[in-house]
Amino acid sequence: MKNLFLVIVLLLTAESQSQTQPFPANKVYGNGLMATSKSSQDAQTNYDTWKTNFVESCSNGRYRVKFDVSSQTVSEGIAYGMLLSAYKGDKTLFDGLWLYYKDNMNSNKVMNWKINGCSGTIGQNGATDAELDAAFALIVADYQWASAGTINYKNDATSLISAIKNYEVEANTYVLKPGDQFGGSQITNISYFSPAYYRAFGVFTNDTIFWNQVAAKGYTVINNNLTQNNAVGGLVSDWCEASGAYSSQAGGYANGGKLYTYDAARTPWRIAVDYVWNGNADAKIYAKKSSDFVRVNLGGSVNIKDGYNQNGTVSGQWHNATFVGAFACAAMAGENQGHLDTSYTDLKNLNEPNSYFNHTLKTLYSFLLTGNFYLPPTATLSNENFDIEKSTVTLYPNPSSDRITISAPWQSTISIISPLGNIIHQQKTTSEITEINLANQSSGVYFVKISNDDFKSVTKKIILK
Repeated sequence: MKNLFLVIVLLLTAESQSQTQPFPANKVYGNGLMATSKSSQDAQTNYDTWKTNFVESCSNGRYRVKFDVSSQTVSEGIAYGMLLSAYKGDKTLFDGLWLYYKDNMNSNKVMNWKINGCSGTIGQNGATDAELDAAFALIVADYQWASAGTINYKNDATSLISAIKNYEVEANTYVLKPGDQFGGSQITNISYFSPAYYRAFGVFTNDTIFWNQVAAKGYTVINNNLTQNNAVGGLVSDWCEASGAYSSQAGGYANGGKLYTYDAARTPWRIAVDYVWNGNADAKIYAKKSSDFVRVNLGGSVNIKDGYNQNGTVSGQWHNATFVGAFACAAMAGENQGHLDTSYTDLKNLNEPNSYFNHTLKTLYSFLLTGNFYLPPTATLSNENFDIEKSTVTLYPNPSSDRITISAPWQSTISIISPLGNIIHQQKTTSEITEINLANQSSGVYFVKISNDDFKSVTKKIILK
């Protein structure tokens, strides 16, 4: 009887650990290039080193990630770890990190940003990038292990997304705040912008209009910052106002937040994700600018340093994974296979196993570069047999001066009809979000027709200014 009980326990344990997508996933993204020599073994090796050097067990099944000061933990590190462990299928670690996050929440239900060891707040209130990464990691966890166990990943993701919406997005402007207690139009951090996540949040919570607006606003701020400061390539500043100008509130940050350093360096990675997952046109433009800066202006990945003025002149001195890997991710949209291949190799050969920031980001970058940082099918609206008449179809902005974004089911056909009744543009959707540029069309009232293969359709009116 004792042996039978042991067998049952083992079977239940095995069942509880089963996952939808074992590692390596080896996905091929719908957009962009992938390195010729990519290998999930590289991602595996980086993960093993990261886990050995930076993960520490606390009590009651909790785990923390060691920061630069190893006795401390920051919310960013917990969230990075949640992303990695979810994609790796490391359920025990994922659950322990999420429980640690929840143990250290403030009254707005976001994690206090710095903790002393396993407990004890030393940096109060949230840092928005951590919330964004943690919320998306919970969506991946729901896909991996479902939500019928001791942790309901789906409910927790929904609650955290709600907290981000209510406390970390500025009311009425859609500007991402850098924390739940400060920021917005007067100061924001572009490297936190995660438009690929926003689109998934919108689908996951049935709130696509709001989250698509946050995504669109993010690209507006990026372009404002590049234009306002005559930036070369995609060299955004660490901190800025929503207008793109340098923020008077960034005086306490390195260089007043005016340079492309250790905050801004993550931007090409986050934006590249929106391109490889969703094919977003703004993401491609930004990522290609970033990639071309390295390929053309710097002469290749091996010449990257850890800091730049926005005019492209170098301010840093070190060659490390934080900068190299993000630019390598941008090269996935750069349309130059050779440059992507050499960038991948450059990142692979960097060895910084004891640097919390450099090695953690190297591991995240390597997951994306090898097809192991993917959009779960449960976070999309794809349905080959959709009923267009029952589907939610939205378009914005309306009126528009040039671009319109259309939210419609995957595999529907979008037709743009001129005031004279002529079809001036037609395409099949490849995701639930489609952006169309009408800048070359005359002002007037246009019609957007969305149809399915059964010839059923809905039509919306758009005013072009």
